[in-house]
Amino acid sequence: MSQATPIYLDYAATTPVDVRVAARMAQCLTAEGAFGNPASTHLYGRQARALVEEARGRVAALIGARPGDIVFTSGATEANNLAILGFARGARRLSEAQRKSAERSEAVVISARTEHKAVLDPCRQLEREGLAVTYLTPGDSGRIEAQQLAAALRPGTVLVSLMHANNETGAIADIAAIGALCRAHGAALHVDAAQSAGKLALDVEAMQIDMLSFTAHKLYGPKGIGALYVRQSRRALLQPLMYGGGHERGLRSGTLPVHQIVGFGMACDLAAAERQGEAERLALLRARLWQGLADLPGVIANSPATHCVPGILNVSFGGIEGESLLFGLQELALSSGSACNSDSDEPSYVLRAIGRDREAAQSSLRFSLGRGTTESDIDVTIAAVRREVLRLGTIGGRGGLAAAAPTAGLAGADLAGAVPETSAVRAVSAEAGTREGGTWIQVNLSCRGQTIEQASITAYGCPYTLRVCEWLGGQIKGRRLDQAVCGGPRDWASANEVPEERLTRLLVIEDALLAALRNASQGGYNGA
Repeated sequence: MSQATPIYLDYAATTPVDVRVAARMAQCLTAEGAFGNPASTHLYGRQARALVEEARGRVAALIGARPGDIVFTSGATEANNLAILGFARGARRLSEAQRKSAERSEAVVISARTEHKAVLDPCRQLEREGLAVTYLTPGDSGRIEAQQLAAALRPGTVLVSLMHANNETGAIADIAAIGALCRAHGAALHVDAAQSAGKLALDVEAMQIDMLSFTAHKLYGPKGIGALYVRQSRRALLQPLMYGGGHERGLRSGTLPVHQIVGFGMACDLAAAERQGEAERLALLRARLWQGLADLPGVIANSPATHCVPGILNVSFGGIEGESLLFGLQELALSSGSACNSDSDEPSYVLRAIGRDREAAQSSLRFSLGRGTTESDIDVTIAAVRREVLRLGTIGGRGGLAAAAPTAGLAGADLAGAVPETSAVRAVSAEAGTREGGTWIQVNLSCRGQTIEQASITAYGCPYTLRVCEWLGGQIKGRRLDQAVCGGPRDWASANEVPEERLTRLLVIEDALLAALRNASQGGYNGA
């Protein structure tokens, strides 16, 4: 597999459109097909409307719902927002009308710390609007247990929003038990099923779900189309987020995209027909992948051994920074649990919530398998990951570490010292930063007199940090101590094409280098 065509292992992020789905969608785009506006009353509009309603039935069938309870949206994010904001606002209005005042002390909404941002952000918005939200914390398995919810329910709780399967770890919640609790309490249950629809058995009636969000592009359908199931008895309280035509029974205005809806419907049909066999196949592939990685040093499985989506395996590699690992796996396309690809150094909030420390959360990879994944792909993946983990483990030095001492800047440093040229070989080292903070550097020098005969830099950090360390080690070797600085972080960044937003990470390299040069210039020795 060449770098230009890496093995795709990011099916939890999105799936390619099935060729059968794409062919069906194409029939709704041109003048020869059903291109009309479903809201129009002429022949073209009626043809389009018939296809939309046929697809609505197929979408509803995937989750055991009635076609009339399906509201088409632009995706699961919009469906989540409509369910959470629309229902909570409607419930608040009813409460205010009944009591003439809002009771802020009650937890009117319950969710979890491990939910997708498409749920957490609407919940934060409700808090800004004055509603109280309780966030449950899962156990080590990543599951929210029914007893946790039972303890959190209050008289004022009107909405519970919990995902069926976690997008990072694949952990599956016992939605049937949670649904029974909510029904007994009188609270509405909303389920984010973006990762489970089409992969796990779903029945909104049997599981006592009141609202459920899912999307086409996670099950080999097109992007830009999703659905919210709304139980008829809950519809009255649901307030729309968009206005302008009263489409979808007044809950979601906007011209319906016929080709996307038709594609969604067909994707649901195919998923239902192939689900069981595909789930068994993916479970075997996931087991094969884990078996090939389980003996690597410091490896931790973040996905639960049971109650897990068949195609997801989340793994942390102790002592390895996730983005650097991902950067070296050019033959693979997958996701890292590290947030180092953003301006924030915060690791996965999901892994932190289930008890992983910062380093473990930063060192995680999510492998998500799908219809195109083969045994050969898994074997290539195992070999590639093992190669990079062992390589980065050597660079990062897995042994015990001494605490880093603060150091001054490079400017004005006296690095010439009084070490005579005839001195014996001295091995010196110094370090800066922390693994927990995302960047740790150890500079190791072997000096004879004023000359650096050997130089190596052990590093834990993002790919740019490792690149600069490797380059700088080569630059230092053979130089005199007073000439070893080689400029500063901006010069190093320029020489190695480091983005401006990563420049601050090079300051840790600067600190470690200066400390090592000072140790060498003073004739110090610490290390063999």
